[in-house]
Amino acid sequence: MKALVLSGGSGTRLRPFSYSMPKQLIPIANKPVLAHVLENIRSIGVTEIGVIVAGDGAPIREAFGDGTRFGVRLTYIPQETPSGLAACVTLAGAFLGDDDFVMYLGDNILPEGIEEIAERFAADRPAAQVVVHKVADPTAFGVVELDPEGRVTRLVEKPRQPRSDLALIGVYFFTSAIHEAVAAIEPSARGELEITDAVQWLLATGGEVRATQYEGYWKDTGRVDDVLDCNRKLLDELLPSVTGTVDAHSVIKGQVVVEQGACIVRSTIEGPTIIGAGTRVEDSHVGPYTSIGEGCVLRDAQLAGSIALAGASVIGVTGLHGSLIGRSATVGRAARHRLVVGDHTSVEVAA
Repeated sequence: MKALVLSGGSGTRLRPFSYSMPKQLIPIANKPVLAHVLENIRSIGVTEIGVIVAGDGAPIREAFGDGTRFGVRLTYIPQETPSGLAACVTLAGAFLGDDDFVMYLGDNILPEGIEEIAERFAADRPAAQVVVHKVADPTAFGVVELDPEGRVTRLVEKPRQPRSDLALIGVYFFTSAIHEAVAAIEPSARGELEITDAVQWLLATGGEVRATQYEGYWKDTGRVDDVLDCNRKLLDELLPSVTGTVDAHSVIKGQVVVEQGACIVRSTIEGPTIIGAGTRVEDSHVGPYTSIGEGCVLRDAQLAGSIALAGASVIGVTGLHGSLIGRSATVGRAARHRLVVGDHTSVEVAA
């Protein structure tokens, strides 16, 4: 079996961050979303992974290389213009060949893993096995309808009046039968080749399609609030470890990771929280549910429930909560409010 990871989207809901980095590189618990994806794929024994990337995919190539340090072999497949999930299957045709494969959306987090689902597919080998999850608003997803015996009867992309609350999430298992299905369908009303239409074609032509319900935590990390929620979830599983320096005037409470080269001075760190390598925290209060990236500086600061990416600085600012601070960004104190705000940015200023 091979894997196809889709990482070519533009990430419009994560602007302005996605202007300067692919959304799949946003860190969750100080690890890029795509790294979590690759770990899940490797855990089911799949090491040959094709990655759909936007353009030449330079940022992702730089971050992941050939995949060796993640225990996998990566083949990058350039995509100039996103045109639907099913189009990605066609684009990756030469890489996939006639092998079975798992298709995994590169911005999805499933912390409980997909081992049992993969085992079921390997044992039964239906033409397609989709993974579903109950959602409150099915109109925002592809929706799966089942008969009383639990067999898939229909798939509908973003239905206005859904007849099921079982949404397709970002993991699909296919045999090579999917290639004929993708070749047979036409673009949808929104001009894309929908994977739901391809799976529906398999059903209509007598192919066996099964659905497996994922019961664990699942999140599409496409928005800032989703990223922060996912960060909280993964930090709950944090194993405490202090390999950096903590002075005698500092206090560490609960599940805290202080990575090598980090320095905590006259500060309180409340877990679950992770402090990245080379970061300096001085006269500050951090946590809980905060991830601080590598090489950051926090001085006279207070923040919780937040993520600071590599190289960020927070100086003299208190009361930060639910914040996502970009790479090498600076947050500082001033006598008056002064803002330099880019396109598609959201700013909240307390009275």
